[in-house]
Amino acid sequence: MKRIYAREEYCVGCRLCEIFCVVGHSKSKDIIKTYKKEEDRPAPRVVVWEKGPLSFAFQCRHCDQPVCVEACITGALSKNEEGAVLCNEDKCVGCWTCITVCPFGAIKRGDSEKKKIVKCDLCSGESEPFCVSHCPNRAIVFEERGVE
Repeated sequence: MKRIYAREEYCVGCRLCEIFCVVGHSKSKDIIKTYKKEEDRPAPRVVVWEKGPLSFAFQCRHCDQPVCVEACITGALSKNEEGAVLCNEDKCVGCWTCITVCPFGAIKRGDSEKKKIVKCDLCSGESEPFCVSHCPNRAIVFEERGVE
């Protein structure tokens, strides 16, 4: 399965991955419209972690055996045929059980009033996630590496 991998040696902490993640999940998919005109802007599903000179993009690892899927009380989280862990937002009740069991801390609370979760969905339907395709330094890549 293809996954997103960070290459911290190339990350400069510009956070364009976060910005384009928001754009990719927005209604318009246009950066100006997303940030200037859309009222219900989605939260980024990737976060840049920084400590000193080190920075890297961080998002869901799409685990082979995801404990978040097992722990989800409503069945909102599931794995698709390609192995990506996806959230059905209509089923999510915002209990945050998945947030507490994720060993990587890769699932976040959403910004909406319902407090549903937000996690990377690999930009389903796209050939490459928006964060990857818009990273100017190729500090994040989308590739298959086999068993780890």
